[in-house]
Amino acid sequence: MVKPKPVLLLAISLCCLSALPRHTATTDGNGKPLVTAITKDAATSLYTAPLKDSRPLVLDLSGPLIWSTCDASHPTLECHHHECARAHSYHPHNGYGVADEEDRFRCKCTAHPYNPFAGKAASGDLTRAMLSANATDGKNPLYPVSFTAVASCAPDSLLAKLPAGAVGVAGLARTKLALAAQVARTQKVANKFALCLPSGGQGVAIFGGGPLFLLPPGRPDVTERLAGETPLRRNPEFPGYYISAKGLAVNQEQVPLSSYGPLVVGLCSRIPYTVLRSDVYRPFVQAFDKATAERKRVTPPVAPFELCYDSRELGSTRLGYAVPQVDLMLEGGSNWTVFGGNSMVQVNDNTACFGFVRMKESEKRRYFGAPAVVIGGFQMENNLLVFDEEKAQLGFSGLLFGRQTTCSNFNFTLAA
Repeated sequence: MVKPKPVLLLAISLCCLSALPRHTATTDGNGKPLVTAITKDAATSLYTAPLKDSRPLVLDLSGPLIWSTCDASHPTLECHHHECARAHSYHPHNGYGVADEEDRFRCKCTAHPYNPFAGKAASGDLTRAMLSANATDGKNPLYPVSFTAVASCAPDSLLAKLPAGAVGVAGLARTKLALAAQVARTQKVANKFALCLPSGGQGVAIFGGGPLFLLPPGRPDVTERLAGETPLRRNPEFPGYYISAKGLAVNQEQVPLSSYGPLVVGLCSRIPYTVLRSDVYRPFVQAFDKATAERKRVTPPVAPFELCYDSRELGSTRLGYAVPQVDLMLEGGSNWTVFGGNSMVQVNDNTACFGFVRMKESEKRRYFGAPAVVIGGFQMENNLLVFDEEKAQLGFSGLLFGRQTTCSNFNFTLAA
């Protein structure tokens, strides 16, 4: 019998490997952060990233899990798996799984993905899904990286009200099954991520730390030149992101509030505009109304806003419309300053409205136990946010217009 030569065996092995389906391959990021593009959906104002087979998942700062539709051949984690227990810590029902009809001695883990945009939940297998992004040096993507993440399957019906083409949701909350935590474990990088939401074009997210450089070339690392930092606080019932504020100011004059003590502030990519609890909203809007008393109003205002202006007479600066600045005075001494670029919403050619909305009574529980303020997507756009779980700290750049750049200025050209 003639033994095959080693070279022939190697060639046969390589051919077999290359014939494997692409989704089974996992590539190592070599300890580098991962970068992905972010797109704002015009119809829903939600933000997506092409994380699953280049198809979009909705980015949800309040979501505890990753979930998506699954192929029929997907694997299922068993109900005694530790990841199953983690998945069920975000679900009120008891019981970690159901018996597999084909094997009475095997119990498969059933998770309960939730679509907050449609207000619907479902049951689905807890599985392992292949996600992909690119390793980065903070200036460009370097090479594609595929990695396995624990995720929940979901029926097609749970995609209701998501952007067209989206196949699920990537939860980014402060949980062990959120996307950032799983990237940190699989890629051996820091448990932190930088989020730069676009107003148009493509924004950028980097998981695992910085740096982040935005065009034009020669600009410093944005993650090292933050305008402020403040501690992240926890809500025992909701795994989202919370910070604490000492008050609000309009035109650098503090707004008189009836509430005593610190204001709890949530951050939410699910909602388009910042909402404020009624007792905070009313004096805040009155203060802005007073500070803009000489500006020409548009009446009736365009819903859901209360204050609208003739935008042709507002004047403009490099930070947006020339309107009074709004300051959220944070724990630790930093101010989150909102200029015209993030405070005024262009609702039609000649009208811009003050982009803050009163929180409805029916929405209080929905917004994480009704903090005083929930910062929405519009106020986060073109402002780099660094969520550092290891330091329990939120950093923010301030409106990037002031640095003559935007969140759409990351160079997504693959590095040579």
